[in-house]
Parts: sequence; C-alpha cells; structure tokens
Amino acid sequence: MVRIRVLATLAFAEAETGSVADGLVHLGTASDLVSGLPEGRLRAALRGLIDHQHGAILLRTKQPAKSLELFDRAIPMLERAEDSPAANPELLAVAYMNRGVAYQELGVPGPAELDMLACLSLATKHDLPTIKGMAQGNLGEIAQLVGDIPAALAHHAEAERAFRVIAPVRVARTQIDQAKALLAAGVPDEAARHLDDALPVLREHRDSQDLAEAELARAAAALLQGELEQARSLAGSAHRRLVKRGSAPWAEVAALTKMQAEIAIALDGGPSNASPAKAAKLAERLGEVGLTDEAAKATMLGVRLALRHRSTATAEKLLTRVPPPRKIAPIDHKMLLRLCRAELAVAKGDRRKALTEARAGLAQLSRARDRMGGLDLLSGTAVHGFQLGNLAVGLMLDGARTQADARRLLAWQERTRAQVYRYEPLPVIDDPTLSAKITELRGVLRLLQHARLGRRPVATLERRQVALQREVSRLGWHNSQWGRPRPVCSPEEIIEQLGDRALISFAGPADTLAAVVVSNGRAELVRLGPLEKALEVAKQLHADLDALAPDELMAPLAAAVSVSARRRLTELDELLRPVINLIGDRELVVVPGGGLYQVPWGSLPSLHGRPVSVAPSATAWVGSASRQAQADGADVVLVCGPGLPESVTELQRLRAIYPNAVVLDGDAATTGAVLSAMDGARLVHVAAHGTHEPANALFSRLELADGGLIAHELAQLRHPPEHVVLASCELALSNIRPGDEALGFAGALLASGSRTVVAAVCRVGDRSSAETMTEYHRWLAADGSGARDLAEAMTDYHTRLASGTDPATALAQATAADPLRRPFICLGAG
Repeated sequence: MVRIRVLATLAFAEAETGSVADGLVHLGTASDLVSGLPEGRLRAALRGLIDHQHGAILLRTKQPAKSLELFDRAIPMLERAEDSPAANPELLAVAYMNRGVAYQELGVPGPAELDMLACLSLATKHDLPTIKGMAQGNLGEIAQLVGDIPAALAHHAEAERAFRVIAPVRVARTQIDQAKALLAAGVPDEAARHLDDALPVLREHRDSQDLAEAELARAAAALLQGELEQARSLAGSAHRRLVKRGSAPWAEVAALTKMQAEIAIALDGGPSNASPAKAAKLAERLGEVGLTDEAAKATMLGVRLALRHRSTATAEKLLTRVPPPRKIAPIDHKMLLRLCRAELAVAKGDRRKALTEARAGLAQLSRARDRMGGLDLLSGTAVHGFQLGNLAVGLMLDGARTQADARRLLAWQERTRAQVYRYEPLPVIDDPTLSAKITELRGVLRLLQHARLGRRPVATLERRQVALQREVSRLGWHNSQWGRPRPVCSPEEIIEQLGDRALISFAGPADTLAAVVVSNGRAELVRLGPLEKALEVAKQLHADLDALAPDELMAPLAAAVSVSARRRLTELDELLRPVINLIGDRELVVVPGGGLYQVPWGSLPSLHGRPVSVAPSATAWVGSASRQAQADGADVVLVCGPGLPESVTELQRLRAIYPNAVVLDGDAATTGAVLSAMDGARLVHVAAHGTHEPANALFSRLELADGGLIAHELAQLRHPPEHVVLASCELALSNIRPGDEALGFAGALLASGSRTVVAAVCRVGDRSSAETMTEYHRWLAADGSGARDLAEAMTDYHTRLASGTDPATALAQATAADPLRRPFICLGAG
C-alpha cells in the first residue's frame, strides 16, 4: 500500500518537473499493484487515488474532458472509503477541487462552483488551510469566467493572504491567477508587476508548468503594453519549456501567444514569419486538442494577417471557420471577432457593415465594463475595444464632408472615449483594512521623502511602497463600487447643453490632428495639421513651463525660457487658428485627448481672458454641467499644507474673502480632517505641495500635515465637494490610457462627482500660485471688485455657478496677467 502511494505521488511530481510520459509510467505500475489487492474499501480508496492522480496530470496538460471522466470515477471511490481506516479527506477535497477546475476549463461555471464549495466545506471541516486557500483561488477563476473581475480579485487576494502565512511557495501561483484576472480587466501594468514578482520564485523552484504559465501571462501583458519583442521572446521561452515537458496542448497555447506577437509585429510593419497559412494550421492543432476558444483566436489572427496582405478572399474564407463566441468567451475574443468582421467589411468597401460591427462590439464591451469596480478597472477595460473604436472613428474621419458627417463623428468620439466618467459612484464600503494600508502607505511615503533628502538608502522603503500600493489597489477594486453608467450624450444633447458656448473635440486616431467644432448649433470638422508635430510642441511647452516655475529663477534664464515657451504657444496657436476663427469670442469647452491634456489652454494667445473648460469627453462635461448640488456640509473650506511660505499670505487673503470659511492649517490640516471637511462642501481650496505619479496616477497626492492624501482616498467621499481648487503642482495631469481614459487626482474628483476642479497641468511657483488663487477667488466671490459680505457673495456665487460658466470666467481673468507662470485649467463644468 505504501509503495502504491509513493508511486502515485512520484508520478505527479515527475509529470510536473520532468516528463508527463514518465509520470504516467509510474502511475501504470501503481495501477497494476492495485489490481492485485482484494476487493474492499482499501482497494477502492487506492483505485480512487490512481484515477485522481491520472486526472490531475491530464488536467495540468490541458486535457479537461479526459480528466473529468477520471475524476467522476475517483470521487465515488474516495467517498466510499469515508469513515474507514482507508479514508483520506484531504484527497477527497482535492478531487472535488480538481473536478471543479476541469469543469471550469470546459467553460461550465455552475458545476465548477458547486465542486469548489464542496472542497471548501471539506477543507474547513478537516482543518486543511492550504486546500482552503487553493479553493478560494479557484473560486476567483470561476468568477473571472463569468465576467465578475472584482469578485475574482477578491478571492485571489484572500488566497494570497492565506498562503503568505501557511504556504509561501504557493504565492507565486496565486500571483499568476491574479495577473490573468487583471489582463482580462485591461490592466497590464499591474498584471506585469505581479508576474515580475512571481517569475524569479518559480525559476528558483524549477516549477516548469507554473513557470511556463507565468511566462505566457507576462507575454500577454507585454502585448497589451506594446512591448512586442518581449512578448515574442517570453512566449518562445514558454513554448520550449512546455514541449520539453511533453505538454502538447499547453505548448500549442504558447505557440498561439507567440503567433499573436508575430502578427502584432507584422501589422506594425516589423519583420515577422507569421502567415495566414501558419495561423490556420495552428488553429487546426488547437482544435484537435479540444481548445476551441484558442483555435478560434488563431483563425481570427489569420484573418487579420490575410487582410494585411490584401488577400480578402483568404480572410473571408478563414472567417467562416470561426464559430459564434460562447457566452462566457473572454471579452478580448469577442472584440477580436468584431474587429475581424469590421476590417473585412472595410476591405470589401462595406462601410456601413463595419460601423455596425463596431457599434455592437463597443456595446458588448460596455456590458463587460459595467461589472468592474474601482476607477482603474473601469478605465482599463477600454484597451480591449481600442482598435475597434479607432477603426470606427477613422472611418468617420475619412468620410466626413458635411455638417451631418461631423455630428456623426462627434457621436462616435463620445462612444469611444473616457467612458469611466459616465459611471455614477455608489456609497463607499467602509473597510478598516484599506484604511490601515493607506495610513501605512502615507507613513512610508513620508519616510521615503526624508530619506531622499538626507541621502540615505531607500531600497527597502521603495519595496514597501510598491507592496502597499498594490494592496491598496486590490482592496479598492472590490470596495469602490460604481453604479450604472449614464447614457452617452447625442450630438443634439451636447449642442443643447452648450447654449452659447463652443466645443472643440479633438479627433483621432489619424496622423492628422483634426477637431470637431460645435458652435452656434453647427458642427464642423476641421483638419489642422500633423498630429505628431502638435504633440511634440505640447510636450516641449510643458517642459518650458516646468523650467519657468521656480519663483526665484535667475532673470537671464527666465527670459530665455520665456522666449522658448512663447514660441511654442504661438506655434500651437497658429495650428489652432482655423478653429478659433469658427468660434468667435464664445466661451469654450475643450475635449483634448492624448498628449493635449497637458496644454494650459488659457495660456494660448488667442485664448487669453477667455473662459475655457476642459473635459475628458463632451458627455462628461454635460454630466458635470447638469449635476444637481448635493452639498450638505460647509460652504467654503480652506486648507493650507506644510512647507508653503507663500500659502500663509494666500490663506490670509482668502479668509478676508470668505470670513466664515472652515480653515484647516498647520497641524490641523491632516488627511482625515481634510477629507471630513471636503465631504459635502460647496467650495474647497487646497494650497499644498502636489505630486503627480505618472506610473499610477491614482497614487498622485496632496502633501498635508500627516503625509500625502492620495487620489484613491477620494472614493471615501460620500458627497464630493461641488467645486475644488488645487493650488498645487501638476495635479490636473492624468495618466492617459487607451480610449482616452484619463486618470489622475483631479480626474478622480470629477469621476467621484465633483462638478468643477481647478488645477495646474505643470509645475507652478508658490508665489505665482498664491497670486493666481487670490485673484481667482476675488473674481469668483465678488466679480473682481473685492470682498463683500460672505452670505451675499455665496448667494451670488451659487446663482452664477448654476450656469456652469463662472469658475472658468474667474480663472480666465486670474491667469491672463501672467499666462506663462499660471498654468491652471478649469476641469469639468467650468
């Protein structure tokens, strides 16, 4: 009996680390020994063990249908041995778990969940914490299968927390599963960080199967990040590893990932050996081993490559082999099918069919997005529909000739950009764990700052910062809830809300910068010039304004940088001249897109003194402008952070304008006190140092008395302030994701429900900021004529705020005096 158990264990170990064939030989020997035993519970238990191990090996080599037959035989035999000396509750729990995984691999979530819950029950009853953690992870994969990514990530996080205590060796496996869920949500950077942690551990333990899976997931992340050569290299490494292991189905999956990288390189104009014929052959091999979703994906990649080679007939023939996607097919597979159909329609000259496919695909993507949690997951989903949206907008751009065409282009822009701002936030879930992690992160960031200033080693603190940021993100994915989205606004609704204002909505994705201009009830498309040149000038302008920010900059240097900045502003102004000529002197709403988010629009010569509101989409602007006030807190809150000498004078001036304001300065300006005062306030002004985090903009922060108030914490606000002024550097900046999903500190406020946010897109000197903000508030509260009675001023302020124009008007007046050193913009309603 002992020899049989040893052989069964050895068989699985050999299959995992060496050869599957050798593992099955050991299992055959054990099976022969079982056949020589007399009938009874012991023989049944050992036969159940053999069948289970055989099924587990087949499952690990991606043969779920065959493994399911073996698990169906094994489980009754293992149950028969219960309440006898031959009983093995741990093996029975694992058998239920593995059968659940087989159902999961076959795309049958209902039975998979039932088996996983049975496993969880046995693990709890018999105190099997490792198996309990594994079952939690598998429940995460089942949740992902049905599209519930936040629940999947919650299960994986719980499993990882357990494994870090009871089985650290299993943490790397859990990180692979987390990364796969993040890739499904379109968050490749975070997925890559999980995998970069796991890969060294897996290499050290020589776990060939998990290591290959990690390499494949990392290749998928690299594809979404645009790192195509890295994706090809990783997929090739995984393929060699799996071939050596004898895992044919997994090796074909690796070949598919490598081909996906090859085709992406070919579509990008690079050297590649991929061809439609190779894709078709790979699809056949994948189908032969039962991987129908993967076979369909290989065929679709062949369709795209055939179209690249202008072989429409080949593409059409291949597309007929692709079956309709299953209901639980991954969203990226569904989007790829829509993209293939749309690209084929374009190749055949059927523009209407292409747009129909794009519209249907984006609707599918929207339904997937509706199930996400947290701003980064909501925004990340756009990556899966990015190419489809670009195709549709590109078609509209190519064919736009009339006002009606311009309106249709505007409608498509609204379908494809900044969808995260359409979602209504729900009441926050109080989570003490999340609060504790944020507090610890705040402390680590402060220690890091002091260590850098003191030139002390920071490596340990930086590692802890990364770990805490990851934990805060994960907790936020299932604690930050978002309601149903508001409908995308039609051009007619946008025009009605604009009234006498004008709108400039910059269009992509062509090489030429274009804009839809809406003015006086008319929509026109204006082609402005090379997009690359405009983005480069905007980048150079941003660098110039950053260099010009210090208050005590030496006069010769300031003069030289000012000349350069004015030249950049003039270049941008001339580029936009055809648009400016169309809008006259109207107040303006700008929807920038991409690198144009960093432009301080009021600094352009033709826009000096003109009210300008900046919004991530016209739909987002309409939502902000029409949002009803929910303020139930203080009228005005004034906050002064540490280390700003000029802000003391600024605060004194603002107290004169708002004598009854709630004031938080010095040690009173803590993160908790500021968040509490912000909740329900009508107007919040914060003078503090700000830090924009380009790698993860939701960790951008305001420096307060007890450390940084990070953008993630804004989700705690039950009633975000109507109007927020951030007298800080760079906090209007955003991390721009595919689909023009702009996220940052100011963006988090807008997405959470604030109506208007005033912030800087560049660095700004303390003195310049204080002077700008003093003038801004004088204009805002008293039309520039000085302080008045607070009640009168605030009554008039709310009357004018209802029109959605006054903050933009006040900012235009405040920045016009020194546009180079006052790079503030008005985000939202204006």
